[in-house]
Formats: sequence, C-alpha cells, structure tokens
Amino acid sequence: MGVMGSGKTTLGQASAKALACPFFDADDFHPAGNREKMARGIPLSDEDRNPWLGLLADSIRRWEREQPLTVLACSALKRSYRDVLSAAGKVRWVYLKGEEGLIRERLKGREGHFAHPGILSAQFADLEEPQDALVVDIRQEPDTMTDQVVKALRA
Repeated sequence: MGVMGSGKTTLGQASAKALACPFFDADDFHPAGNREKMARGIPLSDEDRNPWLGLLADSIRRWEREQPLTVLACSALKRSYRDVLSAAGKVRWVYLKGEEGLIRERLKGREGHFAHPGILSAQFADLEEPQDALVVDIRQEPDTMTDQVVKALRA
C-alpha cells in the first residue's frame, strides 16, 4: 500500500513471482468513472472509493478460499479503507514509504498509467500511515525491497 508512484505494482509483481502466487492490481478494479476522474486529475472521494473497496473485499474473500497467498497492490491510503479490506480476510500490510518529491520525480518518467500526477498531493493529504505494516523505504533498490517483503511474508 502507498501513494501513486511508490512502486506498488512493480514490487507486488516481483514479490508475487518470488512467492509463486497470484498478483492483482487494485487499479484494475476501479469503475470507469473513477478512472476518468483520476485521469482528469480529480482526486477520488470516500464515496467514489466505497464501491471499489467493496469489490476488493469480495475479491479478498474469494482469493483466500482459492489460494493460500495472493498479492494485491492497493493504495489503501486511509485506516478506514484498510479496515474494510482487513475484515475480508487475513491481510498483511506492506507500506511503501517515500517522500513526495522523490515520487513526483518518478511520476515524470511514468508512461501508460491512467492516473494524472496532479492527484499525488491529494493522496499524501489522505494518507494515514499504518501502524501495523511492514514499512519499506522506496529509496532502496527494487531487489532489496522484494527480498524484504518476501522474507517477511514467509515468516
């Protein structure tokens, strides 16, 4: 979990590959209206996110029945969002922590993502850092971060 551009998809895919389990990206579950808003640089409200969170929670329940382990990349910026998802199954949180300036620089080179970089400040404003998560410093090399996550999830 973390703000846009923190590396959730990259780290999630690498971790899922190392753990030999499925990977899903929560961005793929957003309804078209949410995607359109973010593409125009309009931050999502809690009301926008509620149906999306419900769909993710339903998916977590299904994945938990089907697989012993699944990796989901999801912003989950607020504690209330994490509470909804945690209530759906056994969830371990990994927080990709980074400074806004670093992430803004990374977003300049990102191509092909629907979310407009203009919503980054709003995501930082909404961010409630988790107290119950593995915290990963995004200044590290991707392989180092992946090793950290895999080791923690295997423990």
